[in-house]
Amino acid sequence: MKNKIVLHLFLSFLVLTIYSCSNDNDDSMKLLKKVVETSEGGTAETTLYTYNGNQIVSMDGANKRTDFTYTEDLITKRVTQNKTNQLLETINYSYFEGKLVEVTSLGKYRIKYVHNADKTVSYEKFSIASGNQQVKEFHGKLYFENENFIKDERILDNTASGTLIEYTVSFDYDAKYNPLYNILGYKKLLDYNEEISSNNSLISTVITSVSKDDQITSSANFYTNSFKYDLDNYPIEQVSENNVATNGNRGYLKTEYFY
Repeated sequence: MKNKIVLHLFLSFLVLTIYSCSNDNDDSMKLLKKVVETSEGGTAETTLYTYNGNQIVSMDGANKRTDFTYTEDLITKRVTQNKTNQLLETINYSYFEGKLVEVTSLGKYRIKYVHNADKTVSYEKFSIASGNQQVKEFHGKLYFENENFIKDERILDNTASGTLIEYTVSFDYDAKYNPLYNILGYKKLLDYNEEISSNNSLISTVITSVSKDDQITSSANFYTNSFKYDLDNYPIEQVSENNVATNGNRGYLKTEYFY
């Protein structure tokens, strides 16, 4: 009888431990619910995020709203409208064996992706001109490491004869959680650049090189972010000295994250 009681207590403790661990795991996988961006002048704009489970349904900001459509676990469409319900952009995503192979912005541009054996991704971007004519703008290669988007190397194609323009942007990261990473299918969206990474970008370095008539001109720009984190290592505040807000304004920006 005593052995049965001990066994019962042990099993009860084991079940409670497993349940507790399961709850801890669920709590640690946070979904972003609200973002407040404050510019240097003190103007604040709020964006609200809604979900169906861990599928993103919409991002609703002060000036525009973006709605997402899924096919199974993959994001296959996003539609952006302004606050008077005027369509701003429709983007369709196409996949092969779970990997993104094409992004199409209706009437605007098209991006084609090829996933290489070395885990890099080659791409080409075409603008769509009148008469649905496609003009190749640039091509390049994307690099990844530890589930982070670390570099984009790009060569412009639509340039003057004899001119070569190369563009490279690289990213350095912290070891904390990206607030968007738990959104189902979001990390597949290669056109979102560093936003699809598992961690947060601390420094982005942009290098532009122009070669013409045997002369090369290069420039480099650095963009930095600083973060404050909660106890679960998710950012709750980001300060950027030269960033682009959702309204398009560039400069100092403080971003607050709510889960």
